[in-house]
Amino acid sequence: MAKNSQRTGQRADTVFVGGKVFTGTADAPVDAAVAVGGGRILAVADEATVRSYADTDTEVVDLAGGLLVPGFQDAHVHPVVAGVQMLSCDLAEQHTVEGYLAVVARYAQDHPEAPWIRGGGWSMDVFPGGTPTRTLLDAVVPDRPVMLTNRDGHGAWVNTRALELTGLDRTTPDPADGRIEREPDGTPAGTLQEGAMDLVARHVPLPTADEAYAGLLAAQEHLLSLGVTAWQDAMVGAFPGHPDNFGVYLRAAHEETLRVRVVGALWWDRERGLEQIPELEERRRTGRIGRFRATSVKMMQDGIAENFTAAMLEPYLDGCGCPTGNSGLSFIDPELLTEAVCLLDRAGFQVHFHALGDRAVREVLDALAAARTANGSGDNRHHLAHLQVVHPDDIGRFAQLGAAANIQALWAAHEPQMDELTIPFLGPERAALQYPFADLRRAGARLVAGSDWSVSSPDPLWGIHVAVNRVVPDETPGGPGTGAPAAPFFPEQALTLAEALTAYTAGSAWANHLDEVTGTVEVGKCADLVVLDRDPFGRPAEEIALTRVIRTYVDGELLFAAKP
Repeated sequence: MAKNSQRTGQRADTVFVGGKVFTGTADAPVDAAVAVGGGRILAVADEATVRSYADTDTEVVDLAGGLLVPGFQDAHVHPVVAGVQMLSCDLAEQHTVEGYLAVVARYAQDHPEAPWIRGGGWSMDVFPGGTPTRTLLDAVVPDRPVMLTNRDGHGAWVNTRALELTGLDRTTPDPADGRIEREPDGTPAGTLQEGAMDLVARHVPLPTADEAYAGLLAAQEHLLSLGVTAWQDAMVGAFPGHPDNFGVYLRAAHEETLRVRVVGALWWDRERGLEQIPELEERRRTGRIGRFRATSVKMMQDGIAENFTAAMLEPYLDGCGCPTGNSGLSFIDPELLTEAVCLLDRAGFQVHFHALGDRAVREVLDALAAARTANGSGDNRHHLAHLQVVHPDDIGRFAQLGAAANIQALWAAHEPQMDELTIPFLGPERAALQYPFADLRRAGARLVAGSDWSVSSPDPLWGIHVAVNRVVPDETPGGPGTGAPAAPFFPEQALTLAEALTAYTAGSAWANHLDEVTGTVEVGKCADLVVLDRDPFGRPAEEIALTRVIRTYVDGELLFAAKP
C-alpha cells in the first residue's frame, strides 16, 4: 500500500501490527500497520515504516489477524436512561413473562426500603396485544407501586397500587398524546401508552442526581466495551419520568470522568412553543465543557407503530385488515414544527428528529425544506432517526435537503414485535416500505447509525449484522436462536458491510460534527480506535455478529481491554 505517514520526529506510544485496517476511506480493509502518538494517528503504512516510529517504550499491539477500525459512534442513544435502568429493576436480559416477574420479585425483595419499584426493558411481543396487565404485577408486588417502562420507552407497565396512588380509574380520560389501555368496564388495565405514562410518572420519585451520574458512568463502561468512542444523546433535558440529565453531563465533563466525545440533543418540550428557544440557546452556551457539547435539539414528531402512534399517511388496519380511523399522532403541530425548525436552523442548531411513520417523515422534510428556503443551505447537519416507514416519494428528498438518515438497523428484521404487532396493522404494501436503507443510500442520502439503547442492544456489530443480513443475530432476546430461522426482512434493502460500518463510524462522526478529527483512520486524526478479534470482511456475512471488540482507545488511551 502507499504510505500514509507524517514523520515529525515524534515517537509512537502504540503501534498496531499483524492485521488489517478499515480506514473508512475505502470500501475494504487494507494491509497496513498504524502508529499512534500524543493521542493522534502518526502513520498508516507498511509494518516496517510503522515500526520505525517505535522505541523500547512503545507498546506493540499484535492484531493477530484481526481488524483495526475507527471507533464506533452512536448517533442516537440514551446512556443515562439506560445506565439508570441497568442499576434499577432491569428486565432487558429477559424475554418471558415468568422471567420478568422473577426479576421484579427479586428486586422488590432486595430493596424493601424503595417506595416505588422503578425500572424497565420489557418487550411488547411477550404479551398478548403488546399490553401487560396490572394483575401480573400484583401477584409479585401487591403492596407497593410499580412502574416499568417498555424497551422502546413509549409505554409503561404499572400495578394496581400505582393506579390507586395516582388516582387513575375508569373515569380518567385519555390524554391528547396517549392512551390508557382498559379492561371491558373502563378500568385501567395496567399499560399506559405515550403521554398517558406521565399520569403516573409525575408521581414516581425521580432518580437522584447521584443515581443518574452513576448510571452515566455505568453506561459509558458498557459502551466502551462495545467499541463506542462517541455518541449523541438523543434526549438531554427534563422529560417525564427522568431527571434532567444536562447537569449529569456537565458534572462528568467537569470532573473529567466523561471519557468519550458526546453531543447532547437538547429536548424540545412538545407541550411548549417557540418561547423555549432562548432557553435552548443558553444551554448551548453553557453546555460546552471538555468532551461534551450541547449543540443539537431533539424534536419527537411521532410515536411508534406497535401502539399505533407513529404518524402515517394512511390509517392503520384493524385485526381483520380493514382501515381504522387512526393514522397516528403528530406530537408537534406541523405548522409549529416548520416555524420552530426555521428558527432553530437560523440560530445554528442541528435538529435531531424522531420520525418513524411516513407522515412524520414528510412533515419533518417539509419543515427542513422551508428552513432551507428561509435560511439558505448551511452546515447544521440535521438528521431524521428511525425512519421505519418512508414513502417512496420522499426517499430522494434526504439528499436534496442535505438531511441525514439516522438508522437503527437492528430493527430491520423479522421478530415477534414486527411480525405480530406491526406488519398486520400496516398491511403488506406499506410493510414493504420499512427501513429502506439501500434505497436511501442509492438516492444519495448520507447514512448515520445509532442503537437507541436502551430500546435495543447498543452493540454496533449486531446493528451492522442486521444492516447487512436483514436477520437478527441469534444472541438477541427473542432472536432466531429461540425458534426456526427467520427469512431476511426485505433483503433488497440490505447494505454492504462497508456501507454499514461506515455509517457507524464516518457517518455518525459527520452527524456529530466530529468528522474533522475522528471517524476514519487517517494521519493527524484523533486515535479513537477499536481492535476487533477478526476481520469480518474475510468471513461469511452470517458471522458478523460473532465479531468481538478486544480493545477500545480514545485519544490513544486504552479504555477497554477484553479479558483473555
